[in-house]
Amino acid sequence: MRLATFIYQEQEQIGAVTVKGSATQLIPIRQFGRFPGTMQELIEAGPTTWQELETALQQEALGLIPLAAVDLLAPIPRPRKNVMCLGLNYADHAAETRATLPEHLVVFTKSPTAVNSPYGDIPYDPAVSEKLDWEVELGVIIGRSGRQIAPENAMDHVFGYTVVDDISARDIQRQHKQYFLGKSLDGACPLGPWIVTAGDIADPHALTLRTRVNGVLKQEGTTADLVFDIPQAIAILSRGMTLEPGDIIATGTPAGVGFARTPPEFLQPGDVVECEVDRIGTIRNRVVNLKNEGTN
Repeated sequence: MRLATFIYQEQEQIGAVTVKGSATQLIPIRQFGRFPGTMQELIEAGPTTWQELETALQQEALGLIPLAAVDLLAPIPRPRKNVMCLGLNYADHAAETRATLPEHLVVFTKSPTAVNSPYGDIPYDPAVSEKLDWEVELGVIIGRSGRQIAPENAMDHVFGYTVVDDISARDIQRQHKQYFLGKSLDGACPLGPWIVTAGDIADPHALTLRTRVNGVLKQEGTTADLVFDIPQAIAILSRGMTLEPGDIIATGTPAGVGFARTPPEFLQPGDVVECEVDRIGTIRNRVVNLKNEGTN
């Protein structure tokens, strides 16, 4: 299943994405009457409900809505907890930053207020940061709660996958000697365009990731090159911390980020950033100068 959160006729709801011919449409889940109304609630409902929904979607659906008629939101518009991010989790990215390949998982987080929609504007405020950078990542959505999860059981706890752009304010990141502030600016975590459930991606370690800025390819890598793969990451994160339904793990970015280029490159107002992960989709976000938009 591909599951999206969207606004249609001024109402927020969730739906399943379907393609009929050349038309991409949404099946509103509310029409079935017996399923939760938000993505977070649907994930929390558990595997039996997910299977019942998949069965319902295989039947003839009514009330299809063209994708072009809705405003897509992040699949989980306001996560209950910080987005967990894995740093230096591709060897080529560690190399381009001249960092030593980590022996232990590098973990930082992004505030829930950083979450942005898949096509939402990325705010640019030169009074806050002039060095916004891009990072395409595979996002993992936890579906089942667990603590001390063994690697061999870790994939049973995955609900699905999405695309993440870990927008990073490099100047703030360096000033504060840690990642949180530089990673948590409002709008600095575009997610989407939807969640592809785990059963629809046979091997999440065989996906190509790409970033384009104004149509120019900046990043291209494969999840086969993760230093700590998804089962390892889940096992490590859950050793002393309970992972819960709806938790989001951004698994790291391959080489090609802006600050490591010669000369360094940073996003400017008017730039369009596209982050793509095979078998999931593409998110597309424009950088907007808040001062020009009349925002203090």
